Amino acid sequence: MKIALCAIILILGLLLAGCQRTPAEQQIRAAIAAAAQATETTTAGAFADVLSEDFDGNQGAFDRKQLANLLRMAHLRGEKVRVVLGPVTLEARGARYVARFTATLGGGGKLLPERLGVYRVETAWREEDGDWRCYSATWTRNL
Repeated sequence: MKIALCAIILILGLLLAGCQRTPAEQQIRAAIAAAAQATETTTAGAFADVLSEDFDGNQGAFDRKQLANLLRMAHLRGEKVRVVLGPVTLEARGARYVARFTATLGGGGKLLPERLGVYRVETAWREEDGDWRCYSATWTRNL
């Protein structure tokens, strides 16, 4: 009887541990990594999945659709992009987060050469239907 009770408690403990949600910070870091990977593979859909529908890039310069279309064009042209992310720092702001990092873009082609370089990036995140999405980003070229 004791063994059965211990087994049930162990199983319940494992189930409860499996039900724990991934911390927001970990989800946001994973989303940033997924966006970098989508950029390297010029997979516009996967990149857009990280962004909210009302995404605002560089204070109105780009929206979600425009960034996705830029990747689609790069993909159609066969352009290659390399992305190296620097350390990501996260700051909680109420129910939202701000993530800051550097992104080094390398590669070559006709569409993206003027956009390659080292960028300082600041992104704002909110939870939408259980997923963390970037709703705003600003980036400035450092080099």
